[in-house]
Amino acid sequence: MFKYYSMSEFFAQLESCNFWGGHVHDTGIPRQRYLDRLKAFLGNRLTKVLVGQRRSGKSVILRQIITGLLAQGVDPRNIFYLDKERLEFAELTDFQQLDELIGTYLKELAVRGKVYLFLDEVQEIAGWERVVNAYSQDSRRPYEVFVTGSNSHMLASELGTLLSGRYVPFEVFPFSFAEYAEAHGVARDKAAFIDFLQSGGLPELLHLTTDETRRHYVKALRDSIILNDIVRRHGIKNVDLLERLFLFACNNVGSLFSPNKVVHFLKSRGEKTNFETVTAYLSYLRKAFLIHECERFDIRGKEILSGNRKYYLNDIAFRHYLTSSFEPGWSRRLENIVYLHFRSRGYSVHVGTSRNLEVDFVIEKDGSVEYWQVCYLLSDESIIDREFRSLESIQDNYPKFVVSMDDISFGERKGIRHQRIWDVLASP
Repeated sequence: MFKYYSMSEFFAQLESCNFWGGHVHDTGIPRQRYLDRLKAFLGNRLTKVLVGQRRSGKSVILRQIITGLLAQGVDPRNIFYLDKERLEFAELTDFQQLDELIGTYLKELAVRGKVYLFLDEVQEIAGWERVVNAYSQDSRRPYEVFVTGSNSHMLASELGTLLSGRYVPFEVFPFSFAEYAEAHGVARDKAAFIDFLQSGGLPELLHLTTDETRRHYVKALRDSIILNDIVRRHGIKNVDLLERLFLFACNNVGSLFSPNKVVHFLKSRGEKTNFETVTAYLSYLRKAFLIHECERFDIRGKEILSGNRKYYLNDIAFRHYLTSSFEPGWSRRLENIVYLHFRSRGYSVHVGTSRNLEVDFVIEKDGSVEYWQVCYLLSDESIIDREFRSLESIQDNYPKFVVSMDDISFGERKGIRHQRIWDVLASP
């Protein structure tokens, strides 16, 4: 049983997580890529929405934005920060309570001038979008609103209903290789990349030093996401099937498959399921940002293809710490990390097909297209021929790249450039 909190007690708890009275809070390493994007949208009534998997660093980015505002001279009393994940706010469950808490804050601190509202993991409050809409559009006083959430459904439903055209989304990913190296204070070289390839970029893993504690943390995180962002939200009954499906995705990173193939696989293991259930469960895993779907793209026909597609994990740590396979699957891990690298930089990413050959990634942003092939090692001529052949079959003049774990770069072959993978991923 939770202790019942009155509004005055909620406000007292609120003081401890805000910057009023000189409170100091951890702001971590600067997530500069996200901060730079956000800066372009500061100073207006657009609601800034940070979405992404739990524990991927959204809260830290909010605190970094707050410290930036303080550095610009904003009065700490004009900044309201609610961390809904704190146990003290477990009973803050509906929008009327949230509205009352904001009103208490404004009154108790006698706030004057523009107010900045930061609402962390706001999807836990029923009807939260009504509060966000009311304050962001309030004509009596200027408010600027920032929210975070761990389910992409909020963009299509809650926000889309009341704030259509009046919000801007930012998807937050775990640490990139460059951020990982910065956090560890090491060079962005092959040794650091190998460590990153095995541990992944979940920020909390920086503070855990043994495989046992890391495995325990990753399992606990998986369970928290499945319970809070999928089971409770969608009323899932067959939790065991959901967990098996996620494990299947972990074991088949970068492999082409369809829901029908998954159904056949699960039925062969004695699991009772069907196409509709598997399709729904995969969509829930995607909405909770545990996995990402990568559709196939016909390079010649310039169209998305139906049927098989690939799935990548939001962080490679889920494969490393949750699967029991002795096969390391280095090529698939590399694919996963390259996929996340481009997605976190705002690219749309697809699996390419060209003359019945597969191109690992077709990436596009602002009309610019590139083709990328990922492999472990270019160890002999047959592998070189296989990896370059797909790109050679493409008849346009967009840039083409092959990346691998080779210690040296082999230069160019027929206009296709080879690069060491850690050099590509070292860019901020």
